Amino acid sequence: MRAARLIKLVLLLQSRSSLTGAELAQQLEVSERTVARDVLALSEAGIPVYADRGRAGGYRLVGGYRTRLTGLGRTEAETLFLSGVPTALRDMGLADAASAARLKVSAALLPELGDAPASAAQRFHLDAPGWWQPAEPPALLPAIADAVWDDRALTAAYRRRDQEVERRLEPYGLVLKAGVWYLAARVDAAFRTYRVDRFTSVAASGERFRRTEDFDLAAFWEEHAVRFTRSLLRERVRLRLTPDGARRLPQVTDRTAAAEAVSAAEAPDERGRITLTLPVESLAVAYEQLLSLGPEAEVLDPPALRARFAEAAARGAELYGDAP
Repeated sequence: MRAARLIKLVLLLQSRSSLTGAELAQQLEVSERTVARDVLALSEAGIPVYADRGRAGGYRLVGGYRTRLTGLGRTEAETLFLSGVPTALRDMGLADAASAARLKVSAALLPELGDAPASAAQRFHLDAPGWWQPAEPPALLPAIADAVWDDRALTAAYRRRDQEVERRLEPYGLVLKAGVWYLAARVDAAFRTYRVDRFTSVAASGERFRRTEDFDLAAFWEEHAVRFTRSLLRERVRLRLTPDGARRLPQVTDRTAAAEAVSAAEAPDERGRITLTLPVESLAVAYEQLLSLGPEAEVLDPPALRARFAEAAARGAELYGDAP
């Protein structure tokens, strides 16, 4: 346990020019006193860890000391080679850099772990784009990716509905969702999300922006995705569902909305059916989604949608009323 912590401490110092005792304690989930004892143990083992005194002090490695990755186990090494998304790296123009990095990591591994890259590639593959979607990356993606890496502001023209707008953006991060690239950027002190394929032009300025230190791209995207999904559900449909219909509802519509609607449903009637209100994108979309539930779902409201289902049921009864 302590050996793994000592290795992690060295790697942390190797990745940063200097870290305070408090920062190391937080990363290692130990006390600052334990950090001090670990640093002393590393120094006695010949690893040049130096402690700077004073309020702005901390710990650092002396003389550009680097450690080889001989502490990696097989599972760790194989997992490391799963962390890249080849298609995404290629789209951003980083395929050569990623290949060079993998080669350097492979060279640093112990001989008995030399097959880790092939082992991982033979067992797992991530195909990011969704079905029936063009896999062609947006033409401006490499330029935007460069600005993201360099923290450089962008002047960008963006296609929005039937007009084109120009914005000064501070590009914070890129997200690949089901084959579609999105840019998270700060605009006028607020964070917004843009589809990369809707940019018509981008120009990086010589101006570097200062990142908000507490910005978390994964957390921002998760919150944005929830808000976006909920913003689409503008209509409400009143339903009566059989137990099988309630079970299948999350399979045909928004899972979160379906789960919340089922949990808030009225008590089952004598036939075990529940009545609930379901948020939907539109009545047309609701018709397409709920039609697949067949007789397991009965639309109660709005009247126009109920009438459409009644018509579909009548046509079905007429179609299947006689044997072929």
